[in-house]
Amino acid sequence: MKFFRKIFLVIKHFWLPIILTSATALTLTACNPANFKSPAAQVPQLVSAILSDPKTFNYPLNQDSANVFSLIYEGLITQNPITAKVEPALAESWQISDDKLKIVFTLREGLKWSDGQPLTVDDVVFTYNDIYFNEAIPTDVRDGLRIGKSRKLPTVQKVDERRVEFSVPEPFRPFLLSTGSPILPAHVLQKSLKTKDQGGKLIFLTQWGVDTPPEQIIVNGPYKLERYDTSQRVVFRRNPYYWRKDAQGNSQPYIERIIWQIVESTDGSLLQFRSGGLDTVTVSPDYFSLLKVQEKQGNFTIYNGGPTSSTSFVWFNLNKGKRDGKPLVDPVKSRWFNNVQFRQAVAYAIDRQTMINNTFRGLGVPQDSAISVQSPYYLSPKEGLKIYDYNQQKAKELLLKAGFKYNDKNQLVDAQGNRVRFTLLTNAGNKIREAMGSQIKQDLSKIGIQVDFNPLAWNTFTDKISNSLDWEASLMGLTGGLEPNDGANVWAPEGGLHMFNQKPQAGQKPIQGWEVAPWEAEIGNLYIQAARELDEAKVKAIYAETQRITQENLPFIYLVNPYSMSAVRNRFEGIKFSALSGAFWNIEQIKITD
Repeated sequence: MKFFRKIFLVIKHFWLPIILTSATALTLTACNPANFKSPAAQVPQLVSAILSDPKTFNYPLNQDSANVFSLIYEGLITQNPITAKVEPALAESWQISDDKLKIVFTLREGLKWSDGQPLTVDDVVFTYNDIYFNEAIPTDVRDGLRIGKSRKLPTVQKVDERRVEFSVPEPFRPFLLSTGSPILPAHVLQKSLKTKDQGGKLIFLTQWGVDTPPEQIIVNGPYKLERYDTSQRVVFRRNPYYWRKDAQGNSQPYIERIIWQIVESTDGSLLQFRSGGLDTVTVSPDYFSLLKVQEKQGNFTIYNGGPTSSTSFVWFNLNKGKRDGKPLVDPVKSRWFNNVQFRQAVAYAIDRQTMINNTFRGLGVPQDSAISVQSPYYLSPKEGLKIYDYNQQKAKELLLKAGFKYNDKNQLVDAQGNRVRFTLLTNAGNKIREAMGSQIKQDLSKIGIQVDFNPLAWNTFTDKISNSLDWEASLMGLTGGLEPNDGANVWAPEGGLHMFNQKPQAGQKPIQGWEVAPWEAEIGNLYIQAARELDEAKVKAIYAETQRITQENLPFIYLVNPYSMSAVRNRFEGIKFSALSGAFWNIEQIKITD
């Protein structure tokens, strides 16, 4: 599961949502700044937009949904977002043992890396054993592969030149789905895992940063990096060694080049789309009416996949720990945030229906669960899930019950007389999210809480919530999918995205006095149980209990689930829109018709 920014289009593999948009046989100078020179020959291409620069080209270190990886890498398998079926990728087939403890994958013949070197079973073994299972590397992939209460990892070993065996010590229901992470090139990265810098850290941790020349990023996916101009664009070129071919034997993908324009606001992207500079854009609710009347004239189609698979929420920093003797959170505010009645009061005080009506123009539904509505494990309010419909009076009652009170100015103060005031962060440039934050500020003022709303640049924001841990409250979202275990890194207390009470990850400064609440540990244990259970009815019951606990304790206060909508030029053939993965999840099959 990845940090989610509502930007443009989600594409391709179930394990890695990404943003993309498209164009046709335009020259680069037709849609890009003049300082980017176009080759003389026009080629079929897609032009897209993201809100900010990529943070890394090193997949295991990535936590951002706006990234390059699903274009440039593949794993052994993938999951079709339309049918939910597991499909072959680098592996042409697999065999699961009768006891469900082993899977033997057979790789396709003749696989190659983008530099022409063979992709082999040795690369698979290297990727898992030396990178994903390496405790010195802070990667979220590892969290999704831990098994049982022992938190053991699978064993991966070579069988022969085309076969590799994964084995687990006990039944692990999402075993097959967990093998979709990208395979990485041993011949390029092996050395960086054997050498350390002067600080004693693996060279790998600084390998393939965004300052790396693109030709040095060796990949196995449909595209390879061609160029990256900071704050301007990322350019991808078709990988000539990619394995896929169509029924007639033609190499895929058909589109030669993909360009991501870096546009720092959703307004800017809309402007570029309407002027023809972009060929697809996420249709946010505030743009829907404007674009809908232009569909025919603009020769594009607005696709509506229903509620998104992502989440949006407010959450508080519940971390009671210290760094270098200094509390991560002001102890006064930490007491508020760690009071469940305070969090419940905040939930009741946020008018989500008004947020849907005004900010989302009615194009969304209230959100009450961490699990995507598309998942078979989703628990609806009709099935007993607790919800927090807008109720100011209930919010105030909870606050008074928790020991808060109101002063003569009707401001909320705690039992010691401290004014209740905190800073709410989010990422700047996203109009919808900024509007949500502004409403939350206004709603909470009605129960006497002062919110200082502060949108930040994306990289600054994510550094605070995942590295420095210097924050009080935040507004953000996470990507979602069909399998809840994909979010194990959110709910395991030691997980890399356990954002409301983050444990330091490999390479980060230690924290003293980090505590895990009983309900927090219980959710982590239930996720472990669900991964071990093979009876689907019992799995559903376990995940139902996790949803009940999260809604009672509110580590995340869920807000609105908007409809997943994108506008795509009609020149693209083969679009199969999915709320889970957007318009271009099958990028290798999409053609340009003019």
